[in-house]
Amino acid sequence: MSNALVRAGHGLTLAEKRIVMLAVSKMNSRAPVPPATSLPRTKITAAEYAEIAKCGMPTAYEALQDAAKHLFERKITFFEPAYTRAGKPLKPIRNDMRWVGQCRYYENEGWVELIWWPPILPSLMGLKKQFTTYKLQQANALRSAYSWRLLELLMHYRDSGLAEYTIEDFCASMDATEKQKANFNNIKRRIIEPAVKELVEKDGWLIQWTPIKAGRKVSRLRFEFRKNPQPDLFPPS
Repeated sequence: MSNALVRAGHGLTLAEKRIVMLAVSKMNSRAPVPPATSLPRTKITAAEYAEIAKCGMPTAYEALQDAAKHLFERKITFFEPAYTRAGKPLKPIRNDMRWVGQCRYYENEGWVELIWWPPILPSLMGLKKQFTTYKLQQANALRSAYSWRLLELLMHYRDSGLAEYTIEDFCASMDATEKQKANFNNIKRRIIEPAVKELVEKDGWLIQWTPIKAGRKVSRLRFEFRKNPQPDLFPPS
């Protein structure tokens, strides 16, 4: 995905995230962006969902049905910098767009078809620079959308093993609620600590995170991370 899409708010439940990323993984990210008259379509089966979610087929069918009902309404939120003519920064411009323009569920056959929303295609195809990649298998065991989003944010800086985000950017990427954003302890307890814990236990990462303050308030978050060279041979069940 493009770096801009990685940093955006995705607005997806965990089940929807699995379906969308399964679909993304099937696309050729280096192929030219097709014209609006020839939008790509991606098919996801219940068997494919069951494999990545490690669940039974009834659960997979239910996830596909639910996605068909709600994915069209899910939106991505980008923030673009804005400047006056004098070069002074203004508040960022908020851009909202859909993931898909159409979502079709074939109930008797157990699969869903996503028809992509045209403006998002440049963030998924024709990518030659400023993109982030990771293996879908890395997220298979995750049971939290926050953990998955943190994985993506870290993968953006995987070469250096050091990721740093403003608290505003981090909250936007995590789709944090207004209540969570009002108190950093809520972000810490509800988002960061559970996500870090799951990535450490289920995907074999060593992660240290540090809140950086400006005055009395946390202004930035720094994550130092690397793969554990000696994963736990007897992880908790």
